[in-house]
Amino acid sequence: MDLDFSDNFIAKGKISIKELATKYKGDLDKEAGKKMLLDEKIKLRELQERLYADSGKSLLVVLQAMDAAGKDSLIEHVFGGVNPQGCEVHSFKTPSSKEYSHDFLWRHYLALPEKGKIGIFNRSHYESVLVCKVHPEYNLNEKVWDSVSDFDDKFWEERYKSIRNFEKHLSENGTTVIKIFLHISKEEQKKRFLDRIDEQDKNWKFSMGDLPERALWDEYMKAYERAINETSKDHAPWFVIPGDDKWFARVAAIQIIIDALEGMDLKFPKLSEADQKELEGARKQLESE
Repeated sequence: MDLDFSDNFIAKGKISIKELATKYKGDLDKEAGKKMLLDEKIKLRELQERLYADSGKSLLVVLQAMDAAGKDSLIEHVFGGVNPQGCEVHSFKTPSSKEYSHDFLWRHYLALPEKGKIGIFNRSHYESVLVCKVHPEYNLNEKVWDSVSDFDDKFWEERYKSIRNFEKHLSENGTTVIKIFLHISKEEQKKRFLDRIDEQDKNWKFSMGDLPERALWDEYMKAYERAINETSKDHAPWFVIPGDDKWFARVAAIQIIIDALEGMDLKFPKLSEADQKELEGARKQLESE
């Protein structure tokens, strides 16, 4: 049975978004998937403790998706069992005036995980080549360019290059980077939007601003495809996970995250002989009380 999905969705070579599935579960059913997620959460907590103790490396998980794809609930269900002291979530909204006064990567540098920790970017530096690609006028807020006409092919090439260099720098300095795109269908997004309207306790999740962005679906898919193709590298790979079934997306995501942590060769610190002798002395002192 195919129950290990961690290698199924890595973006290698040039991908076509239209050709990638939004619905997939392998040989797994929903109940078995929920049980697997619980088991994997135990493993994730153990690995996170090892990462914290090792304190020489960190993990950055980048989550990107269209509205209603389930990023928030994935964070809740995948990371709900880890020690909060070793995990930080940053949700990036529209940049503030202060953030616009710096380069587009500045605020993301500030949010990077410390050594020994897991950092989660709920939306990320990729917004600069996603929403800003679909709405190039947003780039004018950086006050560097004079007109939308300045955002030509060379501009976007430089943006992708900046992102590649940023992630390469992180990987060379102890941070493992994995990037996950939750790939849902337009039909599934419609269903989830209607659920938010029909179910009173979900009304707060719906925004009228979601509809104009939904109308630009094809433009967003082109932007995602280009961004993934330009920046999926061995040191910072993209994973395109089928997202129409939330339970499956969570199982696939946690397997990818566990594989990344296991690949770090994390170790608990070993005490020197002198430290071990001190511990033995402490034991004898305590036992003699």
